[in-house]
Amino acid sequence: AGTAARWVQEGAAVRFVLVTSGDVGIAKPDITRAEAAAVREAEQLAAAEVLGVKEVIFLREPDGSVVNTLELRKRLVREIRRFQPEVVVCGDPTVFFVDNSYINHPDHRAVAAAALDAVFPAAGQPHVFEELAAEGLAAHKVRKVYVEGWGGGDTWVNTSSVIDRKVEALRKHVSQMGEWDPEPMVRQWSREAGKGKEMDYAESFRVMTIVSDEDWAKLHPQNTAAE
Repeated sequence: AGTAARWVQEGAAVRFVLVTSGDVGIAKPDITRAEAAAVREAEQLAAAEVLGVKEVIFLREPDGSVVNTLELRKRLVREIRRFQPEVVVCGDPTVFFVDNSYINHPDHRAVAAAALDAVFPAAGQPHVFEELAAEGLAAHKVRKVYVEGWGGGDTWVNTSSVIDRKVEALRKHVSQMGEWDPEPMVRQWSREAGKGKEMDYAESFRVMTIVSDEDWAKLHPQNTAAE
């Protein structure tokens, strides 16, 4: 959220694509999955508004049962070709265990893998899902992928100027936060990420460069000139 807010602050257009709507993410027996999804989507829209993100796409795959299928890959390729992003941000599909206290959710791993498979090579190859051309969606090569660093990574985004917005956005997820205030934890984790980087608060990523700067300039001469 901090990185999204920082990029928006710097003038970038950001779009969120949510694969599920968290319809099994409210552990109350008296609420239906449809009701839970409506709550979670409203919370996500509220959080996005705080961050300055103007568009949120909900794919509404079944929560808790996501599988990295060819169909899911196609749905993500459709969104990549529609938005034509320079950067895609996703999770790390290789992370199973975190600090001996958390098993990474299978949906998180499946979505992360599907996102990477959609980015490369599918989105940039015109003969992969070529039927999308009938929707006016041509192949698009993503320049970089920012993979969530899980405390490591090789690239840090300074989120000091947007840390308050990051906290406020998380607070919008009331069904997940309950009475708990996430601010101390968020600030601690962000402070640890920025330690030694001359940043009060930061987020870390492993950044994969899919298209070199030289090739990107050839593909997008108008954007490069504007820079």
